[in-house]
Amino acid sequence: MARLNSSEDLERLRREILARRDPKKPCVAVCAGTGCLASGAADVVAAFRRELDARGLADKVALRGTGCHGFCEKGPIVVLDPEETCYLQATPADVPEIIEKSLMGKEVVERLLYVDPQTKEKTVREPDIPFYKHQKRMVFGPNRKLDPRNIEDYLAIGGYRALARALFERTPEQVILEVKESRLRGRGGAGFLTGVKWEFARRAAGKPKYVVVNCDEGDPGAYMDRSLMEGNPHAVLEGLLIGAYAIGAHEGFFYVRQEYPLAVENLGIALRQAEEHGLLGKNILGSDFDFTAQVHRGAGAFVCGEETALLASLEGQAGEPKPRPPYPAVKGLWGKPTNINNVETWANVPLILNEGAAAFAAIGTAGSKGTKIFSLVGKIANTGLVEVPMGLPLRDVVFKIGGGIPGGRKFKAMQTGGPSGGCIPEELLDLPVGFDELTRAGSMMGSGGMIVMDEDTCMVDVARYFVDFLTEESCGKCVPCREGLRQMHRILTRITKGEGHEGDLETLQQLAETAQEASLCALGRTAPNPFLSTLRYFRDEYEAHIREKRCPALSCKALIHYWIDPAKCRACMLCLRKCPTQAIDGGKQRIHVIDQAKCTNCGTCFEVCPAKFGAVRKLSGVPVPPPIPEEQRTLVRARKQDE
Repeated sequence: MARLNSSEDLERLRREILARRDPKKPCVAVCAGTGCLASGAADVVAAFRRELDARGLADKVALRGTGCHGFCEKGPIVVLDPEETCYLQATPADVPEIIEKSLMGKEVVERLLYVDPQTKEKTVREPDIPFYKHQKRMVFGPNRKLDPRNIEDYLAIGGYRALARALFERTPEQVILEVKESRLRGRGGAGFLTGVKWEFARRAAGKPKYVVVNCDEGDPGAYMDRSLMEGNPHAVLEGLLIGAYAIGAHEGFFYVRQEYPLAVENLGIALRQAEEHGLLGKNILGSDFDFTAQVHRGAGAFVCGEETALLASLEGQAGEPKPRPPYPAVKGLWGKPTNINNVETWANVPLILNEGAAAFAAIGTAGSKGTKIFSLVGKIANTGLVEVPMGLPLRDVVFKIGGGIPGGRKFKAMQTGGPSGGCIPEELLDLPVGFDELTRAGSMMGSGGMIVMDEDTCMVDVARYFVDFLTEESCGKCVPCREGLRQMHRILTRITKGEGHEGDLETLQQLAETAQEASLCALGRTAPNPFLSTLRYFRDEYEAHIREKRCPALSCKALIHYWIDPAKCRACMLCLRKCPTQAIDGGKQRIHVIDQAKCTNCGTCFEVCPAKFGAVRKLSGVPVPPPIPEEQRTLVRARKQDE
């Protein structure tokens, strides 16, 4: 197509695109993000294409492979517009019925609808599903409406209008002022004010200046940036272009993890399409603003999510942090002023320029504005990506959006902020989502991980797990992080094995405080958070492990054992057959017993014992009951008749 040489050309193209589209035309939107693709979404898309062609409906029904819809555990997800009918866990075999009943007959395929696990009620429309109903999907919502490989879909919803406004209606200083007035804070971890950060880079001496998109999220279970980059790369690019214009940069980089091939692919297509339309390159939209961007694939080091380590990696050096100051805004990539923001931060910028700073700032708490995307995982009924307004109580995230704790278990804690975050206990569930609120509670916003834990979770082992992860991911450049975390991990491991002793907690606190004060970068300074927060709220569990050699959660393998209750054993022989170490003795009509000398505490017997019997029990901190005399191991016939 012809290059766009003005904002008028952009609006003219937008009108042409909308004129060609009938809002009442049926559209099938299939989630084709990484999660749904892993569940077979590509086959579902192919099946729709075949069936629509075979029925002569290809021109009458639009088919769109989109980015992630968020409700990842229920994928592949299919949404039929304009009715917004939502089908979950669709398969290629379901496609003919969906076309026959829903597209042609305007009926609902009830077996594919969302079913409330408690009330058993079915929900037809996607916005009415509780998982979506209580969210505010300002940034993530457009994913469902876009084919990320078709720039016209983005233009149809107002794409690049904010860029045109910045280039032709505002000076760079005015753009920065609007971002400052919105109170947008960085979504990548530290939560620094974005507008202030941009202002530093603009005022810094030296040219050229650079802008960088940080898509190197490495937190376990976190994939917010990946899903945005896969599903709406043009929004990120538009935000980057606006930021570059405001700062005075003419070259930018997308730093994307090596593990994100679909994000890289969709981003590459978006860059080519933007350049073809005159939205990237020389004289963008006929202005005198030039900007080029390229993709750099990171090698997967967790520490490269830190700004200075990322820049070192971009330069071809080892990804290690550097002391600050000087900050990247003053001396960054190749010693030049550089601004780095994460994917979600850049994607918020077009919203601010389109809707106005006041509208954005009207959402949230005093210190945290707008919305935040979280990865909600763990012991929770509904897992996936959720976007919530700042200020929403954590309780609403867990029980209204997440659907509560499955299996009738009790909520115990929520870990926020990734591996370096802290654990929030039940008594703080009414805490509002916000940078400052979470920090005061001993956790942090971080990049947006939320891991829900139930009563079966050992908080000492949680601290050990995250400290272990951070120990492995430490670049090793500074002693407080490299050696301090290693010692913390050793002590925590001893405690979970029942080998802790008095004084361990004091030693751990000293190591944690040293790492916080003396580490070179944020990884080391925040790494003690999992330990400090769990000690703050669950100190009794640490003391039980150390003083009583007992794990209250019945989780730590070295501190538990399994025992078969003779009053409940039905000699079904399931545990006997499944035991990998042949530690169970029994037979037909004979009560089973576990040989503690052979048992490795793998828990297989506990898992396979039928719930209606509940004969296998976990014990901790108490002696193993005495063995059953041989003459008492024969089952009474009446017990078998009770089954």
